[in-house]
This record gives sequence, structure tokens and C-alpha cells, in this order.
Amino acid sequence: MPIDPAFPESATLGGIVATADSGSLRQRYGGVRDLLIGVDLVRSDGQRAKAGGRVVKNVAGYDLMKLMTGSWGTLAAIAQVTLRIYPIAQTSQTVILTGSAEGIAQAAQTLIGSSLTPIAADLLPPATVAALNLGDGFGLMARFGSIEISVREQVNSLLKVGAAIGLDAQAIEADDTTLWRALRERVTASGQDSAIACKIGVLPARAVALLDDLRSIAPLGLVHASSGLGLLQFAEPAAAELGKVRSRCEADGGFLTVLSGSIALKQQFDIWGNIGNALPLMQTLKHQFDPHSLLNPGRFVGGI
Repeated sequence: MPIDPAFPESATLGGIVATADSGSLRQRYGGVRDLLIGVDLVRSDGQRAKAGGRVVKNVAGYDLMKLMTGSWGTLAAIAQVTLRIYPIAQTSQTVILTGSAEGIAQAAQTLIGSSLTPIAADLLPPATVAALNLGDGFGLMARFGSIEISVREQVNSLLKVGAAIGLDAQAIEADDTTLWRALRERVTASGQDSAIACKIGVLPARAVALLDDLRSIAPLGLVHASSGLGLLQFAEPAAAELGKVRSRCEADGGFLTVLSGSIALKQQFDIWGNIGNALPLMQTLKHQFDPHSLLNPGRFVGGI
């Protein structure tokens, strides 16, 4: 089940679906909404409802699976899910490229436009690279998982790309699971009460430039190379400063939402941000599914 949630020790399947928390593996396998093919719900009136099924071709009816994904428990209680699964890779290796912002941006674009198929590919600012003892400068971490010969050839191809651009390149041939776990824990503020974690989105081509601009404010973070989604982690800022970070993300066609932080910050700062003209539609859906506002009232965008 190719899902890499932020807090795997405490995550539940229902919580992963409700928060659409997929992680770095979305590079190859897509987000939670792409993996969910069936769902069993409990409505606000206590009645059970089902959507989807146990096979991919079962597409009759409304696509309630995608509607429930990322709804934060405001529309129904998720009782059971059916997920698409994949074979476990025979082996995996990770390539790490480090160097200048321009070089890493070029390497990422080359990787995305190539025939290589990494299962994860993340862009890292210098502080994250240093925290993981991977070298100096900006970084690109790409993980390949498949049969051994395929992994070996793809790793060698990306190493050559890095060398041609002038980047420092290395391959992790031992178990690379520990490295990816350490990356996730670094940027999700796991176990750090004084830090906050934010989910961001930006145009993929602008991801490295954004990390460069924010390195003095939010030194730790990552951005998934193909989707432009990512995480930022930094010490508790003032609401005004966090607003500047959000404005910077929105300037590049993106967004910023606060995943974890103090209650005082959440009382001063809109954790969800601007959602354009979507709120009236979301309010209508909320009224249809939960007319008496019994399910997580006030939890989601616009207080729904």
C-alpha cells in the first residue's frame, strides 16, 4: 500500500483518507484519492452508505471516494476503505544530488522530463540537506524501486545527469528506508512542541526558487518534484510573518496551510488560507451531507 503518511506510528487509514496525507510516494503512485477505489460511510443521520467497490472498473454512481478524501471528517465518518495496492519492489536505491539552486532545478526538470520512473523525488533546501548529513547546498533525493537491473540502470542514469550538470552525486546502496524516514521526521516537526509544520503547494518549476527565498524563514522543508506539494517546518513565527510566507507561495500559484502549531497561533492566523470561489459549493455539500453540523463542526475551511 504505497502511502507515506506524516505520522505513520499514529496514523489510521480513515485519518489518512480524511486528510489526504500521501507523502513522498505520490511521485510514482499518486495521492490518496488516486488509490481509493471504495468507501463505506456512516452518514450524520446514522445510516450507512457505500460507494465504489473492490475492483478498479466499478465506476457506477457518484465518485464519493474523491469527495471524502481531504474532507477532514466534516461530511461523513469513514468506516471502511478499499485501496489499490501494488507489488512490493524487489529492491530500492536512492540517488542524492547536491549543489547550487540552479543546478538542482535543472536536474529536477531533466528527471521529470525523462523516461526514468522514481517512486519518490523530493527537492530539499540546504538546511534539510545538512540536517541529514547529505552534503552542502540544495538537494534532490530520488528513490527508485523495481527489479534489481532496472533500479541499477536508472540510478546510473541519474548519477550521470548530476555529473553532467556539475552536482555532487551519490547513491545509497544500503537500506534507504531509514533515510526517507529521517527526512519525513525532520520536516513534520515530529516531537517538537515549539515548531510548526505547514503544507505548501507551488508550481513545480518554481519549487527551488521558493525554497531559496524562504531559507532564512523556513529553513527545513521539502517539495515533491513533480507535484509541487511539500512541507515547511520552522520555529513558531508571528502571524504576520507566516502571512508573508503564504503570500510568497500564492505568488507562485500555490498555497500554504498550517498542519501543526500552537493554539495561540491558530487563533490569530487562518490556517487554511484563500480557497477562491470554492467556499459556497463546499458549504452546500456540507449542508447536504450534514444539515445539523454534527460532524467536526468548525473544523474545516470557512468554519464548516
